[in-house]
Amino acid sequence: MIKVDLITGFLGSGKTTFMKRYAEHWLGKGQKIGILINDHGAVNVDMLLLRELEGERCGLDMVAGACDADCHRRRFKTKLIAMGMSGFDRVLIEPSGVFDVDEFFDVLYEPPLDRWYEIGSVIAVVNADLEEALGESAEYLLASQAADAGVIVLSKTQLCGEEQIEKTIEHIDRALDSIKCRRSVRGSVIAKDWSSLDDADFQRIADSGYLSEGYVKRGSTDSSGFSSLYYMNGNYSPGELAEKAAAVLNDPACGNVFRVKGFARDGEGWVELNAAKSGVLLTPIEFGQEIVIVIGEALCAAEINKIFNIRRLENEV
Repeated sequence: MIKVDLITGFLGSGKTTFMKRYAEHWLGKGQKIGILINDHGAVNVDMLLLRELEGERCGLDMVAGACDADCHRRRFKTKLIAMGMSGFDRVLIEPSGVFDVDEFFDVLYEPPLDRWYEIGSVIAVVNADLEEALGESAEYLLASQAADAGVIVLSKTQLCGEEQIEKTIEHIDRALDSIKCRRSVRGSVIAKDWSSLDDADFQRIADSGYLSEGYVKRGSTDSSGFSSLYYMNGNYSPGELAEKAAAVLNDPACGNVFRVKGFARDGEGWVELNAAKSGVLLTPIEFGQEIVIVIGEALCAAEINKIFNIRRLENEV
């Protein structure tokens, strides 16, 4: 049977970066892997970050967003059926940052997928510098994604001290308690600079499995208040884009903005923007597209439009 791992994480946690490192580990072991980006948005920027992995032993596909929940689930299952017939040893799934983990289990237990796939591990990626004051919806998503994870992988630990990492672990446990989940993640956390992850670390992650913890569920995350604004063809320099991202993140009039991501041209190449309240990161990248995405709760399009002042496409996450 094909092993299938779910790599989940809240908006801006770094799950795409982790997905890339995890995929490179399995490719280095000679495995043939499939990567499925399962996003509810209309434009999938994260696909571009993984394109360099595509090749004879790595297939990359996505579930198109901008549809209702039932349609999205059908597309998800159809993609998995196609990947099940492609001879992969392992399939890695990266969902939207507002993904309900139950969808993953429900779909994989349906025929014919239940005959082809074996659930491997559920991996939750959490920013080590987790904000102390998250909104109600964000707290719920953090907790629901951690509840079933076999392992919690902290991102950006190299930027945090032990005290901050301890606060983040305590925060996750408080969030779990708030949804009446009896689990504590202590003992299931990897807090290590990703550049130093070795074979033993990746094997621990692969062997971590998943839990089936009970908790009080809320309604669909589709109605949680999360939304995203898409800005096309801004023609910004990397510095200009970073300034505008910081302005949006730090202006309360723009709403509760969690993340700004996208690309800008730098001469003949591209630069990836990944911005959160903890900082703005610009990274050279091989592929890009002139698009910027603002993600958050209760976004004020009028105020954000003033900052970007370019053509916008609006869609729910």
